[in-house]
Amino acid sequence: MLNDRAREILVFIRRFTREHGSAPTIREIGQHFGISSTNGVRYYLDLLKNEGHIAREKRKSRGIRAAASAAGIPVLGRVAAGQPILAEENMSGTLEMEGLFGETDNLFALQVRGDSMIDAGILEGDYVIVRKQEQARAGEIVVALLEDEATVKYFQPRRGHVELVAANEKYEPIIVGRDEALRILGIVRGVVRTVRH
Repeated sequence: MLNDRAREILVFIRRFTREHGSAPTIREIGQHFGISSTNGVRYYLDLLKNEGHIAREKRKSRGIRAAASAAGIPVLGRVAAGQPILAEENMSGTLEMEGLFGETDNLFALQVRGDSMIDAGILEGDYVIVRKQEQARAGEIVVALLEDEATVKYFQPRRGHVELVAANEKYEPIIVGRDEALRILGIVRGVVRTVRH
């Protein structure tokens, strides 16, 4: 079990890494928390390492790395909410969603581009939180892969074909025949939005 100070240091490490592109040094952690001894900082880092929250590279001043499972849900790229776009899986950061969705092993996040799902409350720039699975029920919002292109839409199976339906009347459903390559990547479980000023 982590104590409060260890948890605060973990949050600081994640935030510092996100903002600066590299981890803080032991001295920077000590300065931030008023810990004068480097051994004092190492004590908390050892607690975090033993609990699996961080990994450390020896003989490297910025060798602290938050473990992927502890850091949250991986952001794998962008997904179209308009016309389908090329789906590229590129790790571009993490969302710290501990406690919000529970077990994160089968979750990933995609940033939305386009306005085809606005009537479902999914806006351009939002992150959709997706549970990996290959099956979907009628009416669920899915991330679907058409050949090499991914899109987020309502899933509507029909006789002889599948319709990927937008939540914006400007867009016609995407009709996918039985002979066309369609793969469900997952079901949308939530939406994360930042407020822009």
